[in-house]
Amino acid sequence: MIFQCERQSHLTPITIKNIHMKFTFTLFIAVLLIGCATSYQAEGFTGGFSETQLDRNVFKVTFKGNGRTRSERAEDFVLLRSAELTLNNGFSHFAIIDERQTTDQLVITTPTEYHTSGSATSYGNSANFSATTTTSDGNSYVIKRPSSSNTIVCFNGKPNNGLFVYDAQFIYNGLTTKYKINSN
Repeated sequence: MIFQCERQSHLTPITIKNIHMKFTFTLFIAVLLIGCATSYQAEGFTGGFSETQLDRNVFKVTFKGNGRTRSERAEDFVLLRSAELTLNNGFSHFAIIDERQTTDQLVITTPTEYHTSGSATSYGNSANFSATTTTSDGNSYVIKRPSSSNTIVCFNGKPNNGLFVYDAQFIYNGLTTKYKINSN
C-alpha cells in the first residue's frame, strides 16, 4: 500500500489568523510597490504637503512623497506649494532662505517559508517514509520616500535685496501645467 501526502510546515501553526496576517502583509507590499506616486495634496497616509506659518510673511513648507515618488517631483511640489501659499496670502514673490531634501529608506523583508512533501510506503509490517523540505527565503524590498522642505519669505513686488526671488504666479502656472493640476 502506498500513501502520498503533501503538507506545509511553518515555524508557527497554520491558523486562520496567520493566513489573514500573511494576506494583509502581501496586500500591503503590493500596494506599496504598484501604487501611484504621491499626488499634489495635503499630507495624508500616502504623503503630501504641509506648512507652518512662522511670521506674517514667513512659512516652512514641506512635501513628503511615498515609495513611488521621484525626488524631482517632491522638489517641484514643495516649490508649487510655496508659490500657492505666497499667492493665497496676498503676496506676489518669494525667496527660499532654507531648503532641504531627504530620502527615508524602508527595507521590508517577507518571511521565510518552508514546504515539506513526502511519501510513505508500507510492506507488510514495515513502512518507509521519505520527505523533502524546501526553503524559500524572504524577499527584501527597499522603499525610498523623498521629502523636500523650503523656508520661504514672501514679498509684495520683487525686492532689490540680493536674494534670488521667485515670481509666485510664474512658478504656479508652470508647475500646474507640467503636472496637469487643475487650478483652484
